[in-house]
Amino acid sequence: MFDIVTLARFQFAMTTVFHYFFVPFSIGLALVVAVMETMYVVKKDERYRKMAKFWGNIFLLSFAVGVVTGIIQEFQFGMNWSDYSRFVGDIFGAPLAIEALLAFFLESTFLGLWIFTWDKVSPKLHLTFIWLVVFGSMMSAFWILAANSFMQHPVGYTLNNGRAELIDFGAVIGNPKVWYEFTHVLSGAIVMGGMIVAGLAAFQILKKRDLNFHKTSMRIGLWIALFGSLSVLFTGDLQMKALINDQPMKFAAMEGDYEDSGDPAAWTLIAWADEAQHKQVFGIQIPYMLSILSYNSLSGSVDGMETVNERLKEQYGDDKNYYPPVNTLFWSFRIMAGFGTLMLLVSALGLFLSRKKKPSLYEKRWMVWIVALCTFAPFLANTTGWLITELGRYPWTVYGLFTIEDSVSPNVSVASLLTSNIIYFILFAGLGSVMVYLITVELKKGPDYEEKKLAEANSTDVDPFDKEVFGE
Repeated sequence: MFDIVTLARFQFAMTTVFHYFFVPFSIGLALVVAVMETMYVVKKDERYRKMAKFWGNIFLLSFAVGVVTGIIQEFQFGMNWSDYSRFVGDIFGAPLAIEALLAFFLESTFLGLWIFTWDKVSPKLHLTFIWLVVFGSMMSAFWILAANSFMQHPVGYTLNNGRAELIDFGAVIGNPKVWYEFTHVLSGAIVMGGMIVAGLAAFQILKKRDLNFHKTSMRIGLWIALFGSLSVLFTGDLQMKALINDQPMKFAAMEGDYEDSGDPAAWTLIAWADEAQHKQVFGIQIPYMLSILSYNSLSGSVDGMETVNERLKEQYGDDKNYYPPVNTLFWSFRIMAGFGTLMLLVSALGLFLSRKKKPSLYEKRWMVWIVALCTFAPFLANTTGWLITELGRYPWTVYGLFTIEDSVSPNVSVASLLTSNIIYFILFAGLGSVMVYLITVELKKGPDYEEKKLAEANSTDVDPFDKEVFGE
């Protein structure tokens, strides 16, 4: 029922997906907090300072859980993928070392300064700290994606004794894949940060808590989500077009096309594939649309999976199965694109309906509910996006060079993998539950919690010695 490769892949997928819940969460929320604090420094309005501190507390939670899950994910390389680690170790060493020693240290150092220097340094210097945190988090993403992009499109290497050895570091960081992935991931993180703030603020508006505070927070979140959504559309379009040449099997699977499209190419709206027989069971197509999406033209054809499979057999040998999980890729792409479009529309419509002249959004609870439920949309969009990125290059871990079967550690067993899968699942479920609970607690505390506690302390905490000496 279970085999080593499947269990190892499931474990890596589970740890990666759970970790990736929090990477764009913390990057995006750090940006939102930085924008809010910038508005405070520029406008001298205490509301924005309060917002930066309030949403900053939730950002700190996401950062902490992201660090923990990232450490767990790194264990995977030594535990289950040691042969893969040997193969790419020379390539991954430089970007991952830079990420840990420079980008992450920059991020964590200035995050500590930002946390502990409220009212201790000038507002402009304090603002600089949070922007350096934003920069550090983005640079962390860049160096990790530089390593991931080598897996998608290997460059700057030579093969020596069965290992990929680095010969051109500039080629690795200049890999076109890096810039497609980095800009798209960063755009998704911006959407996520803005939408989480807007959605959580909407939940508080529904509960009639601190209405003015959360209405302003929601609009800031929607503006940032709108900017990120437009950027996602642009960067995603570039990345999709690049796949036509770089990974044509992934592109064809995303579109569910086993046969060549013909010219002009129709786009499949919904479909289901018989993966065993390599054929589409049913599908609804829109004429010309795939040509428009692929080439910005009413003409142009796309190779189907059967054609690409024959080409891959000629290039890499006919002893492998080059067909990826088609239904997973097809529907993941549509879920990602669908939720991305939803967040774009909700952001634009939410801003229009909450404008100062006629804020009709707040008069209809169902409209606020839509914004609130969109809190979960970026998690679904980002997760399905990563499924496409990673599953689409099957059967490779490093595209065209190293297969999944070659990558698994030789000394793991089904029993050890089952045990570690269960332990990790329980751990992640616990971490996720704690994260949700702590966010709920922060939301219930409200933006005035610290001021109220300070006022209570000043009114009640009188030293008994003072009472005796001064008669108070």
